[in-house]
Amino acid sequence: MSTPVKRAFRFRFYPTSEQVGLLVRTFGCVRKVYNLALQARTAAWQERHERVNYAATSAMLTMWKKSEELAFLNEVSCVPLQQCLRHLQGGFTAFFGKRAGFPRFKSKRRSKASAEFTASAFRWRDGEPTLAKMTQPLPIVWSRPVPQDGVPSTVTVTRDSAGRWFVSMLFDDTITTLPATDTAVGLDAGLNHLITLSTGEKIDNPRHEHADRKRLARAQRAPARKEKGSRNRDKARLKVARIHARTADRRRDHLHQLTTRLVRETQTLVIEDLAVRNMVKNHRLARGISDAAWSQLRQLLTYKCAWYGRNLIVIDRWHPSTKLCSHCGHLLDTLPLGVRTWVCPGCGTLHDRDVNAARNILAAGPAVSACGTGVRPQRGNLRPGRQAVKQETRRATTGTPVP
Repeated sequence: MSTPVKRAFRFRFYPTSEQVGLLVRTFGCVRKVYNLALQARTAAWQERHERVNYAATSAMLTMWKKSEELAFLNEVSCVPLQQCLRHLQGGFTAFFGKRAGFPRFKSKRRSKASAEFTASAFRWRDGEPTLAKMTQPLPIVWSRPVPQDGVPSTVTVTRDSAGRWFVSMLFDDTITTLPATDTAVGLDAGLNHLITLSTGEKIDNPRHEHADRKRLARAQRAPARKEKGSRNRDKARLKVARIHARTADRRRDHLHQLTTRLVRETQTLVIEDLAVRNMVKNHRLARGISDAAWSQLRQLLTYKCAWYGRNLIVIDRWHPSTKLCSHCGHLLDTLPLGVRTWVCPGCGTLHDRDVNAARNILAAGPAVSACGTGVRPQRGNLRPGRQAVKQETRRATTGTPVP
């Protein structure tokens, strides 16, 4: 069975000097238009309580391109400029839907440089994209095949802080679902071990950031000895960015291999809904939690399970998986983080902290899947067989209109 999906293929490319000049100008114009539109929308709402939507900012763009001060906007393709206005509209929609913070201005140094081209702004010939106002196709390093006879709907060009160029192309693709099995596993995320399975297997945490910590600290001290605005300071900053990029690439590669293996071997995966954003507020654990990348792990599992016909069950974050005996259901009052093994007072079973938590997560999965609710902590000891109670759907309220 095949499932149609929207799939992005990301490749690295090495642009010519002419392409670099055009892309750099495009990045600058995209950033300028985004900041101008954000400033106009914010001022209109704060000063006059007027709502400015995408159509109004698109009209503003037309006026800006006719002015002498912003005439340089005509030197690049208009499609990336329109796309950044659509992204700004999406940012405001997410903000008023309470899914994200207020949109922020783009910085020249701190923001990732990117430009999105739709089908009207590039040519696709002989399996290679040629962007608007370019005479040659992008010199892409094709590390894997793309869908045959397919044409991308969008082409996004980015340059990261390490100076590397990437192109991401969105295709309509089909994924062959994996054969169904009867296997199920619970996953407990941790720091000593990245994941502990309910089967007892523990997957080590590579700690990619910790491996390059000394090298990174030495590279971060170098820019302080360089004159601000000098070429040597830019070189020192680039070394720091390359170390960060190397760490992120290794972490991403490891997570992809791990999640692909889990999805191929298991039909049902049960995980916890961890509040990672709140957990990193603990300054003693923030660095390790960020290096473990639990959010990225869940993101990869989510879309891979959807692609390959697997089931991903997320239980409530308040389920006492660690303090609950997976054998008799006895619930401890407290269990310090330093205690890695404990004996159940109810049945005398010796538990490994992480393995016991993974087994409880697996046991809570069917209750969540059956009634669609998480498992909340109960007072006293939990009795075996207790089910989660389905809650009534809350009344939807009308949100604040998007300005």
